[in-house]
Amino acid sequence: MIGLLKAVACLALGQISVDENRIQVYKENPRYWQYKSEPILLLGGSVEDNLFQIPDIKEHLDLLQSVGGNYVRCTMSCRDEGNVWQFKKVGGLYNLDQWNEEFWQRFGNFLKLTAERDIIVQIEVWATFDYYRQNWDINPFNPKNNVNYTFEKSNLPEVVDSHPTQTENNFFWSIPAENNQQVVLGYQKKFVDQILSYSLKFNHILYCMDNETSVTPEWGKFWAEYIQAKANDADVDVETTEMWDSHNLFHTQHKNTLDHPEIYSFCDASQNNHQRGQKHWDNAQEFRAQLDPIRPINSVKVYGSNQYHFGTDQDGLERFWRNVFGGMASARFHRPPSGLGLSSLACKHLKSMRMLTNSIRIFSCQPNNHLLSNRQENQAYATANIGNEMAVYFPDGGTADIDLSLFDADLTLKWLDINRGEWLDQISVHGGKTVTLTAPGQGHWAVLIH
Repeated sequence: MIGLLKAVACLALGQISVDENRIQVYKENPRYWQYKSEPILLLGGSVEDNLFQIPDIKEHLDLLQSVGGNYVRCTMSCRDEGNVWQFKKVGGLYNLDQWNEEFWQRFGNFLKLTAERDIIVQIEVWATFDYYRQNWDINPFNPKNNVNYTFEKSNLPEVVDSHPTQTENNFFWSIPAENNQQVVLGYQKKFVDQILSYSLKFNHILYCMDNETSVTPEWGKFWAEYIQAKANDADVDVETTEMWDSHNLFHTQHKNTLDHPEIYSFCDASQNNHQRGQKHWDNAQEFRAQLDPIRPINSVKVYGSNQYHFGTDQDGLERFWRNVFGGMASARFHRPPSGLGLSSLACKHLKSMRMLTNSIRIFSCQPNNHLLSNRQENQAYATANIGNEMAVYFPDGGTADIDLSLFDADLTLKWLDINRGEWLDQISVHGGKTVTLTAPGQGHWAVLIH
């Protein structure tokens, strides 16, 4: 939205339009993205969130690309084993006026490798969990760990034992509209400026302010506007959002994104992926209907894995498919153990999803479950460009009736065995009536109707 408004203004003034190659809201359907002037559906999965920190990054990106993936998450996080922090350590303490070149070399290389593969990167500027509990104890911004400011001058705590939802680290209250901690804010700006010195050179970057934040909305607003201003100075347009902590999309937190398109040009609904079954779909559809103006909704974290307690493998796979059939602009499997990452199972479903969405013009389709009847709860989900084409997803086999009364022509019907990544032979069916669809077996199936 922000980029589109600027483009219109430039044209009105007779100036050159924004770079058409960059990731931006799709002009023909603003529920999706376009990149290099073409609409693009973002699908992904990865072993980590802060991929620039892993040693085999090139091989991991090649694997993602080989199964049809084109979307990764990039938290600016340093807390895992093998990671490096962004600042240089001198004599046992960090100096926030000096960079750790290894960190920035990794980040720059990551941006270059993803650009070469047309893999869209969603950066999360503030990795919330790096600033709480044991991670805060070793964080360079903790006054005890740097030579640049004291506890008294910074008003920062030495210990933060609580969960981030308690918002007890003053690090996230530094902005002028809150505690106005100028000493800390200066170094926060320095860090963001350094990120932008790398990222603004590329066209494939989206910006999210935080991971699962519960702090004042003024914080996200400050950083979104700060990044937009820096981008404007560099004659670049950027797309920004915020990720709230609440699992309930109708919590007041999420209204700060919904109600402020001038700050947030897209939404992130990842936390809805804690919901299961029909509720997962229904909540997303209601949230989607509230968008005014229409914007892309990204889902950068699809939870669900047998390894953890955010749902099973089956939950994760269903959420992934429901997101795409439900009109989300992106879907990415969350890292293990909270999600399926880029496991062999995730790869199978990424490949099958790309097979399906390459066979239908998904950017012209809309969620259309009202076309289905004799359907049990969570039995089937439909997306359709009515009168032209449609697809139905079955999470675990079964049957449902589909209304083809607006498709008054001879149609082809073809089943996709999602787990195997194979199309079955197509069959003919005449439209103009209700037809019963019966999945060829148990498990995940999709049917394409042209």
